[in-house]
Amino acid sequence: MSVQLLNIGFGSLVAAQRILAVVSPDSAPMKRLIQDSRERGSAIDATFGRKTRSVLVMDTDHVILSALTPEALAQRLSGREERSTEKEEEESS
Repeated sequence: MSVQLLNIGFGSLVAAQRILAVVSPDSAPMKRLIQDSRERGSAIDATFGRKTRSVLVMDTDHVILSALTPEALAQRLSGREERSTEKEEEESS
C-alpha cells in the first residue's frame, strides 16, 4: 500500500487517503469548525500567512487550512493538475 500525497500549496503535503472533505471556509459552520479545532489544538494552518481558501477535514479529526481553492485541490487530487493551479499559487504569494 503506497501513500498518495497531495500538495496543498507552498510545499505542504497531506496524505490524500486521510481526507474526508475539502470545503470553502466562508460558511458559518466552517468558521465554527475552524475555531473549535484551533481551541482543541487540532487545526493545522498551511496558508503561510495568506488568505484561507479551503479547509481540509481529515479522518484524524484534524482540520487543515490551505491557501488554494477547493477546485484547485480537487484538480490536483484527480491528477489533472493544470497550469491554472500553479498560477493560482503564485498569485496568492
